Amino acid sequence: MQTMIRKGYLPYCLPDITEEEINEVVDTLKSGWLAKGPKTIEFEKQFADYVGAKYAVGMNSATAALHIALCAAGVGPGDEVITTSMTFAASVNTIVHTGATPVFVDIDSNTGCIDPEQIEAKITSKTKAIVPVHYAGQACDLDRIYEIADKYNLFVSEDAAHAIFTQYKGRMIGCKPKGTVSYSFYATKNLATGEGGMLVTDDEEIANKARILVTHGMSRNAWNRYAKGGSWMYDIEEPGYKYNMFDLQAALGMVQLNRLQEMQSRRETLAKIYTSGLKDVKAITLPSIPEFTTTHSWHLFVITLNTNLISRNDFIDKLNDRNIGTSVHFIPVHQMTAYKRMLGGQILELPNTEKWFENIVSLPLYPTMTDEDVNYVVNEVKNILEGV
Repeated sequence: MQTMIRKGYLPYCLPDITEEEINEVVDTLKSGWLAKGPKTIEFEKQFADYVGAKYAVGMNSATAALHIALCAAGVGPGDEVITTSMTFAASVNTIVHTGATPVFVDIDSNTGCIDPEQIEAKITSKTKAIVPVHYAGQACDLDRIYEIADKYNLFVSEDAAHAIFTQYKGRMIGCKPKGTVSYSFYATKNLATGEGGMLVTDDEEIANKARILVTHGMSRNAWNRYAKGGSWMYDIEEPGYKYNMFDLQAALGMVQLNRLQEMQSRRETLAKIYTSGLKDVKAITLPSIPEFTTTHSWHLFVITLNTNLISRNDFIDKLNDRNIGTSVHFIPVHQMTAYKRMLGGQILELPNTEKWFENIVSLPLYPTMTDEDVNYVVNEVKNILEGV
């Protein structure tokens, strides 16, 4: 049934910022602590408690967290790191930044996550680590991945940029006795600080090394050197990076963390509206969630389009004409110019990844959307696909 085109554009994503976040940022500005300070330290503690990890290290991005995780684990030149191509480039760029070589494994055609049953075949004597990506808020099959990692003595650095609320078999993604988990607080994420990220781990050695590496390699107490009782004396323990979080980010982060359950509940409600409204549309397939993902963060709502019936570009254009924003997550990394060049013309066998990419569309999903917004998207998707 044709409906009136909405007057305003419905963006693909918007952050959920309230007066509480604004007031906390103003308080931070008035405090005089603009760089890393007490709010960053407190946010780290709160976040570790939230995900059930022993240690959390705040950073200026999830990219930084992914890079530091591998560096702290000793990944470097000559090593190979297994990962997925169905991810944002940061997951793979950070492997290259260590000097290691990324090795791509195909995805599970039902979930979009790395297929653990294909990992073992890619392991060589050079393999040092695995970087699984919790795609769209769906958990990877962690038990199987860690079983393989233990068998071959491999480090696991989980990319949980989409998965801050995700639970695997009833426990938070970040609650793992081994490896590291990296979260993103980018503006589009479920918890948003504009830019920002967090590395969590139960490994004290990794956590201590990460704290040093994120601030130029300076000794751990250097952040407090200008405060009363602090010391101007510090050491550079390793040649590190400028990756630390700062208090303006942490101020936003603590409020957003306190509101996360509320925002997650809203995402779940909207996802249910999408699922109920689109379940009988034959031209699309809805997200598939295996039993081991007991809580999906619903960072993305990704539909699979039957492109034999309608081209994806045509579908996206028609939604845009109706003032609905969309996106595609993701263009496979191995299809990017830099990685084509790096692969030197090598042809990779990633059929599930390539088929997934050719057919997916991400619909708008964020807490400030109204039921009316989502129902409008549902109706227009049906209108576009009616009769195709």
